[in-house]
Amino acid sequence: MNARENPSEGQAYTQILKSTALIGGSSLITVGFSIVRNKAMALILGPEGVGLMAVYSSIADIGQAVAGLGVQSSGVRQIAEAVGTGDAVKIARTAFILQRISIVLGIAGTLLLAGLAFPVAHLTFGDHQHAASVAFLSLAIFFRLASAGQTAMIQGMREISILARINLLTAFFSTVVTIPLVYFLGFEGVAPSLVAIAAVTLLISWWYSRKMPQSADNLSAPQFRQELGGLLRLGLVFMASGLLTLATAYVVRIIVLQHGGIVAAGLYQSAWALGSLYAGFILQAMGTDFYPRLTAIADDHAACNRLVNEQAQVSILLAGPGVLATLTFAPLVMRMFYSPEFYGAADLLRWICLGMLLRIIAWPMGFIVLAKSEQAIFFWTEVAATVVHIGLAWLLVSKFGLVGSAAAFFGLYLWHSILIYFFARKLTGFRWSSANLKIGLIFIVSSALVFCATLFLPFWQATAFGSIAVLLSGLYSLKMLMGLLPPEQLPLPIRRWVLRAA
Repeated sequence: MNARENPSEGQAYTQILKSTALIGGSSLITVGFSIVRNKAMALILGPEGVGLMAVYSSIADIGQAVAGLGVQSSGVRQIAEAVGTGDAVKIARTAFILQRISIVLGIAGTLLLAGLAFPVAHLTFGDHQHAASVAFLSLAIFFRLASAGQTAMIQGMREISILARINLLTAFFSTVVTIPLVYFLGFEGVAPSLVAIAAVTLLISWWYSRKMPQSADNLSAPQFRQELGGLLRLGLVFMASGLLTLATAYVVRIIVLQHGGIVAAGLYQSAWALGSLYAGFILQAMGTDFYPRLTAIADDHAACNRLVNEQAQVSILLAGPGVLATLTFAPLVMRMFYSPEFYGAADLLRWICLGMLLRIIAWPMGFIVLAKSEQAIFFWTEVAATVVHIGLAWLLVSKFGLVGSAAAFFGLYLWHSILIYFFARKLTGFRWSSANLKIGLIFIVSSALVFCATLFLPFWQATAFGSIAVLLSGLYSLKMLMGLLPPEQLPLPIRRWVLRAA
C-alpha cells in the first residue's frame, strides 16, 4: 500500500520530509557560514590560528560533555515522553527542572574548567602560556549548557521550525561576531570568539524558549527527585557515550598519525569532514524530529516499528543518490573543497561514504533503544562500537596503510547494523518492510558496483558509469519520494507526472 492509498501514512511521510527539509536546509546554510568563518580565520591568522581554535574548541567540547552529564540528550527524551502523555502540568514541570539543572551544571562546569586552567593548559600545550585563555574559555561552558537546556526543551516539544531558526540565526550572528574579534585582537581573540559564539547561542535560544511552558507549581520534593533522577540516570549514559565517541576519534587519529605522519592525519581529517557533510544533514534531522516522535509512541510497538520504517525509507531515498555521487566524483570533490594535494584522500572518502550509507540505514533502528530507555543496551553497544572501531583501525592501517582507517569505519557499521537490528527485533519485534528491503538492496548493490568501478576501471569509464548510476538513482528516488506524499501536497505538474508513472 502506498501513501496515496493511506492518508495517515502519507501525512507521516510529509512530516518526515518537512522536518528533513527544515533541519537539513538550515544545516546547509549553517555549514556555509562555518566555511566563511574558517576562511576568514585562515586568511587573518593562518594555519596556526585555525589549529589554535580547533584545540580550544576541543577543550570546550570535552568540558561540556563532562559537565553536562548528558542532560541535554536525556532531557529531549523526558520532554518528548511528557508531551506524549498530553499532560500540560507534567510538561511544564519537566521543562522547569531541565532548565534549572542545565544552569546549575553550567555554573559547575565553568568553575571546574577555570580551576583546572593551569593543568589543562600544560597538558594541552606543554606550558602555562595559554592558561588565562583556557580560564576565560570556561565561560563558554556555562553559556553552552544553559543554551542546551533550552534547545532540548524546544526539540522535545518538536518545535522543528523554531530549531531551524535558532540554527540559522546562531550561524549568522556567530560569523558577524567572530570575524571582527579575530581581526582586531588576533590570536588573543580566538578564545573570546568561542565564548561569544556560545553567548549568542544562549541569547537566541532564550528568546525562542522564553514563552514555552515551564513551571514548578505544586512540584513536590518526591516529584522533583523522580524527574531529576530520570534525567541524570539516562544522561550519564549519554555522557559516557559522548566521551567514548570523542576518545575513539582521538585514538583513530593517533593511529593514523603514528603510521603516516601529519600529512596522513590531514588527509584522513579532510575525507572524514566531507564524508560526514551530506549524511550529517539527514542524521541531524533524524535526531531532531524523529527521536522525540518515536519516544512519544515507544510503548506502542506496532506504531514504533512503522515509524522507524517510514523514517528509514525517506532517509535512504534522500541519501542514496548523494552517496553514489560522492563515490563517483570523489577526486573532483576533494579538489573543489581543498586542493589537488588532497587527491590522496579520494579513496578514503569513498570508504567513508559506504560506511555513512550503512549508518543512515542503522540509525533509525538505534533510536528504538533510546526511545525505550534501554540504558544498559545503549551503553554496552557504544562500548562495543568503540572497541571494534579502534581494533579495526589498528589492524587495517597496519596492513593496508592509510586507506585502512576509512575501511575501519565501513567495517564498524557493517557490524553495528547487524547488532542493532538484533536488539531492535528483541525490543519491539522490528522487521524491515518489504519496500525498505527493496530500496536498501538497490542502493547497496548500486554503491558496491560504483565503488568497484572506481577500483578496476579507468578513471573516465568509472566516472561515466557512476554518472549514469547517479542519474538513474536520482530519478528513482524522486519518483519514490513523490509517491509517498499525498497528491494534494504535490505541485500540479509533478502530480500529473507521478500519476502517469504509477
